[in-house]
Amino acid sequence: MRDLKNKLTSSKNTKNIQSRKGKSFGYQVLGFGAGGGVVSDFIIATGGTITESGDFKIHTFTSPGSFSVTEGAVGPNNIVDYLVLAGGGGGGSINAPLSNNGEAGGGGGGYRESPGTATGSYTVSPLGSSPAAAIPVSSSNFPIVVGAGGSGFAGSPPAQTPGAPGKGSNSSFSSITSTGGGGASSGPAGAPGAAGGSGGGINLNSIPGGAGNTPPVSPPQGNPGGAGNTSSGGSGGGGALVAGSARSGPVSGSTGGGGATSSINGTPTARAGGGAGGGYNNSSVFSGGAGGGGNSGSNSTTDATNLDGTNAKGGGGGGGASGAPGTLRGGNGGSGVVIIRYKFQ
Repeated sequence: MRDLKNKLTSSKNTKNIQSRKGKSFGYQVLGFGAGGGVVSDFIIATGGTITESGDFKIHTFTSPGSFSVTEGAVGPNNIVDYLVLAGGGGGGSINAPLSNNGEAGGGGGGYRESPGTATGSYTVSPLGSSPAAAIPVSSSNFPIVVGAGGSGFAGSPPAQTPGAPGKGSNSSFSSITSTGGGGASSGPAGAPGAAGGSGGGINLNSIPGGAGNTPPVSPPQGNPGGAGNTSSGGSGGGGALVAGSARSGPVSGSTGGGGATSSINGTPTARAGGGAGGGYNNSSVFSGGAGGGGNSGSNSTTDATNLDGTNAKGGGGGGGASGAPGTLRGGNGGSGVVIIRYKFQ
């Protein structure tokens, strides 16, 4: 069969500027997976920001869009690898200018990755070395949903409980859906952290953090938030690979759970870290989990910039810290990302 190479310009709104025709037999050839269409030696597709790594194309979506397959492929080249990451949960705030406790971190966004069987050319995270299959595609449009991060809780009364405002939004591609990270508890009432891809942390109460991997999938898409206790200070949000930390002392904050690292985009990148929990009247800044988790607040600054989870990494937002001046609001969760990789030559 003749060499069929497709040249694409890499940009956020990449368009197929040089089309190629597949082998024609005078009738439509059924595709593999959803829908049907013409087939070629390799997949031809548009959508997202397109880059190349050797013989492989990488489509990165940081906002909703469509992965549009104009031609499917023959044989083993008709499958794609994926990473689907949801938005992280928002961090907790202190309930009043001088609340008696620090606040908890938000959970990292749900993380789901194929095992690299479509390309076999990069290092997958531990969550990718699983029975989860790569996805076969044919000529069709695949809607891409990229979840936004959850809002950090505002630093004002009354006491706030986690829910829709704090939870990250889901991301999806084809049959794969990752769940938004759980929002942290907020306020002196010690409300539980919300469940999600990874769970949000809590404050005060001697109860477990918000549940991770909710709804359950295999392998797990995340971990629970850190457990609470009756002392002041917030626990960390869960991450893709590690649960959030419980507070280490009576007024201490805590670190967020660590995320997962994959090279699907050509560079080892950690994603889905949990947000850190803030301490009570504590000048220390506690670190968010590796993979975009936001740091905790401090009683020595009102700057909340570092509390936000990192966008396109699904990091959970960090929790505020009590004590004048104190960081009142919780950090916003970081947005998610969808990455698709396949052999193109």
